[in-house]
Amino acid sequence: MSGALSPPARWTPPGVFVALVLTLAIGWLVVTVDGGRLFSLPTTVSLLHVAAGLGLVAVGQTLVVVGGSLDLSVAYTVSLSTLVAAEAMAGDDGALLPAIGLTLAVSAAIGLVNGLLVTLARINPFIATVGVGLLLKGYLDNGYDGPTGKTAPALVQGLGYQRVGPVPLAFLLLLAVAAAAWFVLARTRFGHHLIAVGGDPEVARLSGVRTSRVLVTAHVLCALCAGLAGVYLASRLGAGAPRVGTEGLYDLESIAAVVLGGTALAGGRGGVVGTVGGVLLLASIDAVFNQLEVDVFFKQVIRGVIIIAAVAVYARRALRKAS
Repeated sequence: MSGALSPPARWTPPGVFVALVLTLAIGWLVVTVDGGRLFSLPTTVSLLHVAAGLGLVAVGQTLVVVGGSLDLSVAYTVSLSTLVAAEAMAGDDGALLPAIGLTLAVSAAIGLVNGLLVTLARINPFIATVGVGLLLKGYLDNGYDGPTGKTAPALVQGLGYQRVGPVPLAFLLLLAVAAAAWFVLARTRFGHHLIAVGGDPEVARLSGVRTSRVLVTAHVLCALCAGLAGVYLASRLGAGAPRVGTEGLYDLESIAAVVLGGTALAGGRGGVVGTVGGVLLLASIDAVFNQLEVDVFFKQVIRGVIIIAAVAVYARRALRKAS
């Protein structure tokens, strides 16, 4: 039983980074033949901005998936967070920090509700988080017709558009959050407990792990990441947007990035390094398709094929290891 609490074996990120390099190489060739430039400064900056928003959500999603859970309310949490941030700031730089604190507090509360429904009420994570997402959707649809509030200029100029060379400040924020999540999973007792719960919750419980507390904490952290993504999107838009999360498909896209990164949906195996690779892969595909002006429907079809293929490859590998 003690094995459930021992640090996980060294985990090698999957072939998502190989897929990323191949995608960029093939994409560059196709775009060049078409007369475009894939690696121009505007395209690179845009790619990293897309990766920053999705990546913040996906890092949080990784934590709950590793623990054997799921969060399908993140898209609505992102939308609500943009509104809370923009309305609390009201264009005042002096209200910047209190507004961010309020936004993260609201997001944490949503994560807490999700975690309690999954652990105490014993509701399936899919049903629980979809239900919370629908409650948030009802509030957003009834309370807002369009953008509202005004983001503090300092946040817009800083997190929204500031760059270090070609790298947006928001992407550096993503790397910092991902590094923190990696440290939590790989170097802390909570991280080891979370992996143990995802691997076998009953064995973890018998080993002394407080499984409910671990899962609730994971859901709170996931919602905090979604709230941080909402603050970032508010900085880009300059206002709160009640549908930015759902229009960006942050719920399904974050899960796709997690799966592409090699994290097992059943829990117990995975990490944020692969997730960041999955995020960059999805953002790169977007960049290539935008350069080629590919139809939106076809773009989604290609994404679906890539995700299905990735899951099939990982499933085959798991069967081979089991045999």
